Amino acid sequence: MNQHPIFSEHPGLIIVFAVAVLIMLLLDLGIFNKKSHVVSNKEAVTWSLVWISLAMIFSGLIYHYAGAAKFYEFQSAYWIEKALSVDNLFVFILVFKFFDVQNQNKHKVLFWGIIGALVLRAIFIFSGAFLIELTYLNKLLSLVGMEGFKYDINLIMTAFGLFLVYAGIKSWSAGDEDDEEDYNNTRGARLIRKFFSVSDKYDGDKFFTYENGKKLATPLLVVVAVIEFTDLLFAVDSIPAIFAISNDPFILYTSNIFAILGLRALFFLLDNFIHLFSKLQYGLAIILSFIGIKMIIAPFYHIDSIYSLIVIGGILVISVLLSILLPEPKEETAE
Repeated sequence: MNQHPIFSEHPGLIIVFAVAVLIMLLLDLGIFNKKSHVVSNKEAVTWSLVWISLAMIFSGLIYHYAGAAKFYEFQSAYWIEKALSVDNLFVFILVFKFFDVQNQNKHKVLFWGIIGALVLRAIFIFSGAFLIELTYLNKLLSLVGMEGFKYDINLIMTAFGLFLVYAGIKSWSAGDEDDEEDYNNTRGARLIRKFFSVSDKYDGDKFFTYENGKKLATPLLVVVAVIEFTDLLFAVDSIPAIFAISNDPFILYTSNIFAILGLRALFFLLDNFIHLFSKLQYGLAIILSFIGIKMIIAPFYHIDSIYSLIVIGGILVISVLLSILLPEPKEETAE
């Protein structure tokens, strides 16, 4: 899996990616969503298709300039992040419900949460790629003059694999503990209250307001911080997972960002059609465990990205079909 990173051979793809993301973000915030409004199902579907189409077009450029192997790596990493992000969105729904955020303000919160994710994911992915390159067992042994093994085991990748298997098992048996969590007492909320006095009332879609001549943060800023920290925690699962697919930081970052940028539209669809995803928890648990096992056995047996893509896609499709065919009782999903 040790290949030359794309950005060293095709720097033009970096420019295409950066320009496309910047233009779409400016259009999103500056034109299409300049004013806070309730996102309709039609709008959510349209934007979902737009972001998925952009990701597919970009993957087509990767196929053209870098070949099929990099294309399959991008596709696999993209759909892994997309799938695992759905679990994240379930928690976002609970956060919005807990803080009683009005529908027209949810898009703004998600937008700024995603802006933060762009920066944090870059730090995680590029630092992770750097550390992984340093922790091949044979390379470490050579530094102390010892002979290496037949199989070149990577210590961090093996640790990631074991963690993902554990996360998959835990996710399978996860209950409804998130429903009962006090999000007012999470690290994100505490951080905002540490630096700002917070009003008890919302002021439209503003993050700050004035009361009796004093500048206060609104609860909406607290929600952004909670969403940001929630995404940070979920990145602990998703970032190690994509390293099972590729060690090219450009592939990992671009696929991750395209998946994240489509989350807002996916959130509104999920919020309205949550019954279509009732069995997804079990599918994600299997995916996490599969990726973990793939990472553990990688030094001994390599599973091509195309087969990983087929397995992940098949599990997602089966999970959604089972959710439709075997829906949860209404009293459990109505809340």
